[in-house]
Amino acid sequence: MESADARRPPPSDPTTLAKARTIRRRLMERVADADGSHLTIADDDGEWQPFLDGIEIKALREHAGVLSYLLRLMPGATLPPHRHPVDEECIVLDGRLRVGTRIEIGPGGYHLAHGGALHATISTETGATIFLRGAVPEVDQMLG
Repeated sequence: MESADARRPPPSDPTTLAKARTIRRRLMERVADADGSHLTIADDDGEWQPFLDGIEIKALREHAGVLSYLLRLMPGATLPPHRHPVDEECIVLDGRLRVGTRIEIGPGGYHLAHGGALHATISTETGATIFLRGAVPEVDQMLG
């Protein structure tokens, strides 16, 4: 009589490996889908707050002194030169943004301002919405 192990295909069999990957993927999807620890903020969730003239802020998450947030700049809005205590990353979501006199970025563009360095004026003629990750500059850090 043949044992059950003798009838089982070897683990290197491509069909067996494909089935095992499919089962594992399905199991991992169920585990991941049940995880409620993730943070999701829908586009209409949260509140836009006044930040500066023509600029609104929407905080998304703060952790260990680093804030993820959105800034919405109305056409013609200007953010004066300032410093950040930590690196700040910026992605333009819509509109066009000017950083100083040399840099202009549009949707999908990325800008990194190093912590402690003087950040040039940020302005927009069209209006813009940007995602930022860093520390929000305090009013006393604004040089304008």
